[in-house]
Amino acid sequence: MIRKILKWIGIVLGSLVGLLVLAFVVLYIIGSVKWNKLHGKYEVPVETISIPTDPASIARGEHIATLHICRICHTDNLSGQSVSVPTLMTFSVANLTGGAGGVGATNTDSDWVRAIRHGVGHDGRGLALMPVRTFYYLSDEDLGALIAYLKSLPPIDNEMPKTDLGPLGRVMLALGQLPPDIEPNVISIDHNAPRPVAPQPGVTVEYGKYLARACALCHGPNFNGQTVQLDGPPILTPNLTPGSELGFWSEEDFIATLRTGVTLGGKQLRSEMPWKYFGQMTDDELKAVWMYLQSLPALKQGK
Repeated sequence: MIRKILKWIGIVLGSLVGLLVLAFVVLYIIGSVKWNKLHGKYEVPVETISIPTDPASIARGEHIATLHICRICHTDNLSGQSVSVPTLMTFSVANLTGGAGGVGATNTDSDWVRAIRHGVGHDGRGLALMPVRTFYYLSDEDLGALIAYLKSLPPIDNEMPKTDLGPLGRVMLALGQLPPDIEPNVISIDHNAPRPVAPQPGVTVEYGKYLARACALCHGPNFNGQTVQLDGPPILTPNLTPGSELGFWSEEDFIATLRTGVTLGGKQLRSEMPWKYFGQMTDDELKAVWMYLQSLPALKQGK
């Protein structure tokens, strides 16, 4: 009797293991198909823009790279980085220089435009995490200056593996358990949408809005904060509209906070807040951003 019971238990356990293996294989296939589709080739229109070569434009491009926090992902020297979690994923952020493994060695001007404005690499594949919703609206003049700066970078050798999902990562993708940013942002914008003409630089609401686009990546489209997940657990980003404590700040308080990383109340800004980059804006740029934020409706904290 006991042998019969053990035999049936073995059959049941074996069947369960078989079903789990089958489910894993099916989910792996579904995840692989989805991954290959997401990271397949994209045809997008590419505009021809003028790429300057003069020192002033290159310096302007470096400033733009700083304000648009390129160094957070591509590292301080823009030579890229790679993170790998066995069986889950390998994620590489491009080396932008002309060194070994760098896209600067092979990128044409059109490749640079396609990557920065549309989120598509030189091989036609979508770039994960590339914030095209910000860069798409960069003016042709500013984009040209940025590309001029990237083309001037000294070569740094840093060859990295390609971005890919491991078996577990593909199963999680099929189950919808991976962060949405793993999907290339090329699919999130209308590549034929007209871009607004960049406003004249100055202490104006219009220019502040143009500069503040990068802030919306974390603080939300309405700038009243949202839950985001970066490297660690989810965090709630602050409300930047007058409906928050910023409604009681002065322009001087705002500028001092971004210059020092310390708020009016003496609180250190979170490490995830790239104040060291935004704090390198000129006084007029910071004043314009402040003017724009103060022009927003007073909203409650987002979720």
